[in-house]
Amino acid sequence: MRQKIVRLVLVGGVLVLAMLLLLATCGSGEKSTDKPEKHAKKKSPAEVTQLTVPSAYAPERGWELIGTSPDYAISRTTGRLAYLVRESETKYQLRTIDNKSGQAGWHGESWRPPSPHQFPRLLSVTVDDHEYFVTWAYGKVGENALTPADTIVSLDVYDVEDGSRRRVEVPWNSVPTVSTTGPGILISDGRTNSAVVDPVTGRVTDVSAPALKYPKGCKTCKQLTEVRGLTQKGLLVSGAREFWVQGGWFSRNVAPKGTDKYSGIPTSVVPGLILAKWQLDKKAKRATTHDMWVVHDVETGKPLASVECSKPAIKPGQYPQLVSAPSGSYLVAGPLAFDLATKRGFCFEGADGTKPLTLASVNDEGTAYGAASARNAADVLAGGGAPSRSPSAAARPAPCPRTCASRAWRPRTVSVCSAGPTRRTARI
Repeated sequence: MRQKIVRLVLVGGVLVLAMLLLLATCGSGEKSTDKPEKHAKKKSPAEVTQLTVPSAYAPERGWELIGTSPDYAISRTTGRLAYLVRESETKYQLRTIDNKSGQAGWHGESWRPPSPHQFPRLLSVTVDDHEYFVTWAYGKVGENALTPADTIVSLDVYDVEDGSRRRVEVPWNSVPTVSTTGPGILISDGRTNSAVVDPVTGRVTDVSAPALKYPKGCKTCKQLTEVRGLTQKGLLVSGAREFWVQGGWFSRNVAPKGTDKYSGIPTSVVPGLILAKWQLDKKAKRATTHDMWVVHDVETGKPLASVECSKPAIKPGQYPQLVSAPSGSYLVAGPLAFDLATKRGFCFEGADGTKPLTLASVNDEGTAYGAASARNAADVLAGGGAPSRSPSAAARPAPCPRTCASRAWRPRTVSVCSAGPTRRTARI
């Protein structure tokens, strides 16, 4: 059966964030000119779209969105979920619904982005505990018979409370990367040039390579330099082997115990946190076969949790992306899981170093969702692999097959079960 459902509510206390990350499977891709309320359709038992998902999901109690954008954003303070719809061949509109009931909320005015035939992207950003939804698009504007076209990043910033909008257009001459990992909107060229947009005022601050404040004595910092994210103190920047916060801390000074302090590479950034990969100290027994993965506080650089995991046979084209539970207590990234309360990390891998499990979301109870036999988190979110979940300690786990390989830590244990003949138990 062709899948159309985009989002379903969860039962058993599984939070909406996990739903958003796991069930971004199969938007129909159809154009839609329906009225706002028709995009959020309540499901009756007879209408349930068939999905292969863990048992915690209850399609008969959910709602669906049809013909929407690939991106979604949720406000933790208001419970509103934001999404984009195509109003016509060239115009789009941001709409919101209540994430529990599916009831329509406020919606913005229709607008035409610089690249009208591609869905704009959607993010959220928090400034001084106030949330905003952000849509952005990149393309050419102003071309006519007398003047060439300008290329810009077009931003629309919406207040989550009432939908009031601020438009910001930033001239940009290369394909941009736009992120909201800090108290502002970061536009980067993937190298050393960037701009920071204040969501509240719309003010744009350009940052060039000389302003990145390279750490003294760091020979590799000007090699493969890349702006990675934004913090309260300044930009997070990486070089070939080390990373730093502009005018703040330097990775060499916060290197975890047992690692080569000159080897840190940030692989993923979320608000408040960085996931970095470190080489083990050359004297360590597993230095040639394992790396250490560490979650750092983005404002101080302090290591918060870590785990050793075997090196891949082939260097990946993209490292696993960090995903946080709404409370920030639990984190997952591909085969990795972290419990910040206990400062523990876990690497789900076989004895031969293979990593059959890919985690893509986690909730505040420590229940993680993902899939076995998936290439990466993007593959999981696209519906690839065999769905898996790690039930909380209060849940009664399924019987473990005789062939299972299990490890347990007390007092809280959770199980990660896949469709295969194994089950691994770990506390996250």
